[in-house]
Amino acid sequence: MSVWSGVVVSDVVSVDGAGPVDALLELEHVRRGGVDIALVRLNRPESLNPVDKDTIAALAWLLETLTSQGADSGADSGVDSGVDSGVDSGVDSGVVVPDAVVLTGKGRAFSAGGDLKGYQSLYRDPERFRRFMDDFETACGLLETAAPLSVAMVNGACVAGGLELALACDLVTMADSARIGDGHLNFAQLPGAGSSQRLVKALGSARASQWLLTGRLYSAGEAREAGLVALCASEEELLEATLELVAQTARHTPLGRAKMKKLISIAENTPLDDGLKLEKDLVFEYATTSHDAYEGLAAFAEKRPARYLGR
Repeated sequence: MSVWSGVVVSDVVSVDGAGPVDALLELEHVRRGGVDIALVRLNRPESLNPVDKDTIAALAWLLETLTSQGADSGADSGVDSGVDSGVDSGVDSGVVVPDAVVLTGKGRAFSAGGDLKGYQSLYRDPERFRRFMDDFETACGLLETAAPLSVAMVNGACVAGGLELALACDLVTMADSARIGDGHLNFAQLPGAGSSQRLVKALGSARASQWLLTGRLYSAGEAREAGLVALCASEEELLEATLELVAQTARHTPLGRAKMKKLISIAENTPLDDGLKLEKDLVFEYATTSHDAYEGLAAFAEKRPARYLGR
């Protein structure tokens, strides 16, 4: 039984295959090399996994549920999904916080983007559209800043909103046959969940301008050459290769990983002089107050495996 099965059982999230076949998301617990991995699949394969308002609301809720530490049972998740899941959004104190979250799509696409037909009504309801954008921001923010390593496993087409989810992740892996790109302008749309900002930071303004203005899709090789993708593999080997990469990367102290993600965010969003000061302050606090920082040194000196506590 999944370590999360007692927390997430609903009509929008299916746990380890248990639950409605038409759940918006599937959640599978994978343990690899001592690392707990939450494998989350977008589950609308017949329509190439659109990132519609209900799917994004469910994803934001799920990520907050999985990554919240020390939350009281029954606490509000902070995400007004508009989806009646029938689930208590609290996190039981005995729930394992995953070391990594791997996001992918079921079927032949990661996500081909937004629900273009649904946008016709959503645009005419500003309150619902704002809620959708806020939920999308929450989901991307959690992928980007929460302690677990976040990985987008791009198994097929990854376009527009799909790209925005991938850009928010720490790492991207990609099937050799997959294609990735922004594509918003192909349908007179604009990115509202971060791709115009994160893509420029990831690729530089000149290369990002090509991606954003042409609307073309790029191969896995091109995306890797651009520095966006950490690993490429055949479609058949992608899951195994991704899990192996995750097991190697997510084995580090969870507290140290969270602090490192904070340092990366500081570097992306802060002038160098200010960033250097913030780095010094953060490292001083971590080195002098955390168990894990000293444990890493002690384990090295004593030639034994480290026993990290995440504090």
